[in-house]
This record gives sequence, structure tokens and C-alpha cells, in this order.
Amino acid sequence: MNRIWCLILVLLVLSCSKDGTNRNPYLQEIGFRFDINTNLPLYSPLTNTGNPVYIDNQTVGTRGAFVMNTGFDQFRVFEASCPNHAPSDCSTMTIDGQNVVCSCDDFEYSLFTGQFLNRPDDGKRYYDMLEYRASASGNIIIISN
Repeated sequence: MNRIWCLILVLLVLSCSKDGTNRNPYLQEIGFRFDINTNLPLYSPLTNTGNPVYIDNQTVGTRGAFVMNTGFDQFRVFEASCPNHAPSDCSTMTIDGQNVVCSCDDFEYSLFTGQFLNRPDDGKRYYDMLEYRASASGNIIIISN
């Protein structure tokens, strides 16, 4: 009877798998909270769907964040540092319409989804944008991680 329990225990231990998280090795996930008042002129573009705003604040993420009004009072917030490079002089992305571009290598990402749009087909691992939480209440948008 002891052998059966040992066999069951060994099978259970062997059947367990490692957690398959895909953490981005280039970006730290920094804790923060930042309130955006859309009544202020700097953030008023967020009152319209499809208008992104760059939050250039040292207390927000690694290199700031991009906030996008995706419609129906829903907001998406993404880290402004390119997810496929360690933070450097060229890794802070810039807005290009409703996308952002990393000047290190012209990688392009969607601000609606955070998806890497021009992913090379070279077999290497690439990451989509790091997303932060967003909640809206009236004219205040709270972004946090």
C-alpha cells in the first residue's frame, strides 16, 4: 500500500508544470498611481475617441505612459518605453497617429491594442507593449500598476 502512495505522489510531482508567465526582461513593472483630469487642456484630447496622450512624468512607469481613449469611456494605458529594448536614449517611443514608434529600430505598436505591428519574422522572441490599469470616473482617469 505504501508503494502505491509513493507512486501516486511521484506522478503528481512530475505532472506539475512551471508557471508559463512571459515577463518582459527589458521592462520592470513599477508600482504607481497617477490621476488625469480631462478638464485640463493638456489632457482634453482624451475626451475624444482615438486621441492618444503621452504622460511625461517621472512617477509614471519607466519612461512615462501613453493613454488612449478607445471609445465608450474605455481607456488603454501602455508603457512608453519600447518593450523590445532595455531603456536607453532611443527607447522612449513617439506617437504617430494612433500608433507609437520606437526610434531604436522603427518598431511600431498599436495604441488600441498594444500589439507589435511590424514584427520581424526572424525566429526571435518579441514583446507587445506593457499595459497598465485604467479606470474612469467622471472627468478623472486613474492609471496605475
